[in-house]
Amino acid sequence: MNDTSNQSPANTQNPPSSGAPDLGEFLVSHGGPFFELQRQLKLLRHNTLRVGPRAALFVALAWGGPFLLGLPRNFSLEHSPEAYLADLGVWAKFFIGIGAFVLAEQQVEAGLKARLSHLVRTPIIAPTFIPAAASIVASTLRERDSRMAEFACLVLALFASILSYLNLHAAQASSWAVEHLAASNRVTLAGWWSICVSLPLFVFLLARGGWRHLLWARMLRKLAKLDLRLVATHPDGKGGLAFLGRYPNAYAIFVFGLSCGIASVVAKSLAHEDPSITMLSMVMSGWLAIVIGFFAYPLSAFTPPLLRLKEESLSLLAAQATQFCRSAERKTLGRNVFSDSADETDTELSDPSKLYDATRKLSTVLVDRSAVVPVAAAALIPFAVAGATKLPFKEVLSLVKKLLLL
Repeated sequence: MNDTSNQSPANTQNPPSSGAPDLGEFLVSHGGPFFELQRQLKLLRHNTLRVGPRAALFVALAWGGPFLLGLPRNFSLEHSPEAYLADLGVWAKFFIGIGAFVLAEQQVEAGLKARLSHLVRTPIIAPTFIPAAASIVASTLRERDSRMAEFACLVLALFASILSYLNLHAAQASSWAVEHLAASNRVTLAGWWSICVSLPLFVFLLARGGWRHLLWARMLRKLAKLDLRLVATHPDGKGGLAFLGRYPNAYAIFVFGLSCGIASVVAKSLAHEDPSITMLSMVMSGWLAIVIGFFAYPLSAFTPPLLRLKEESLSLLAAQATQFCRSAERKTLGRNVFSDSADETDTELSDPSKLYDATRKLSTVLVDRSAVVPVAAAALIPFAVAGATKLPFKEVLSLVKKLLLL
């Protein structure tokens, strides 16, 4: 159990009230320097993230900036696929990706908040451990607001910009971002904008969203160590925790944006090869495994208590079943067939058969296919679109269906 003697109150945005802290006010998309900057610029307010207008603004900056700076050349497709409007990476990262990352904030925050509220409302966490849970949530919120964490995301974004600059200077052909010259390559104005604004914004939003999910993951793993009021015969088949296994679907839009960015790289590679459905299957299976693993990590912390619940429940029910069945046998036959003893007395026990069968079916893994179909589809669809540019659509669609049914 976490030490709550030095429990610090949560930040002013999510203060736990004394005696009954409101754990449902975990606002994962709030807080931090970038949030405060946007609030000061009136892009959002504390009570509304305004994801629609913000997504439109960020897409306009990231995608619209290079487009305007490249006019009128960007309307020309004579250099296709090097033209701006024909560049899949531009559409995937600067248009779809950045828009998806911002739009996902509302869905992610609402989804995680609902799951955490359910833990308290059910209640899964024992009442005596609520203060410890509040302390864990408050600590996570302080880490959410960390300046160092967002500075690290910014450094990562700047590193991506440097790599982009070096790649453009090493390019062997002209494109909307660079002019290939005999002496040395010259980055265009549109290229400079993508290096200084578009790509850093994409990487920063991606890293920031990923970091905040890791905070949520660590928080769940800490909560899993508290005293949980699980029941093996719960109708959800997961001890009462099935609702947590559906939390990855809150990240469907975020995963779609990320998958679009990666799939655009795959699409460019496929353009220069003669791919097979087997190759595409390996790529999509690998990516799906990475995505599911990313979300399975925090949920895996609940597997040990579920395993203990199942083993101990089966042991106790098996012992009661033995007593009940031997008592029924004596009542029917007048004696026990094996090890008949006059010392055994009949007791009024309930038949545990149904409880035993329900416990035996208890799943100790919270992630399953039915629970994560939306996020799995979001991960696969961009790759399916990329594959369909070189392979028969029916084969690609059949592959997607098979992977979703695994």
